[in-house]
Amino acid sequence: QVELVQSGGGSVHTGGSLRLSCAASGNTDSQNCVAWFRQSPGKEREGVAALNTLGGGYSYYSWSVKDRFTISQDSAKSTVYLDMNMLKPEDTAMYYCAANIGSACGGRWSVMSRYNLWSQGTQVTVSS
Repeated sequence: QVELVQSGGGSVHTGGSLRLSCAASGNTDSQNCVAWFRQSPGKEREGVAALNTLGGGYSYYSWSVKDRFTISQDSAKSTVYLDMNMLKPEDTAMYYCAANIGSACGGRWSVMSRYNLWSQGTQVTVSS
């Protein structure tokens, strides 16, 4: 059984950078979609970025983070990263990684119900 363990996050000022890591334990040899979501108080959880773990690692981004955030993976470590640059106060949220085991991401990558595994979440706070 696959489990996701998330690390990273913290507090930075506007313009700063942070890295989140999502390590998967168990059998991860199949094509999987791994995504990052975030949720701010009073708002719905939203997809930030996603990546196919096989086939070249095609990635997807929400418009709000494109060109600032980068999703990547280290297959040898079964770990997916989210590098967040040029952070803004509106990026403040609880961040979660999620995995859809056995499926590629596709155009519906940001639909929460497609993911069957979730991490514990970590807080990212950006102050002005």
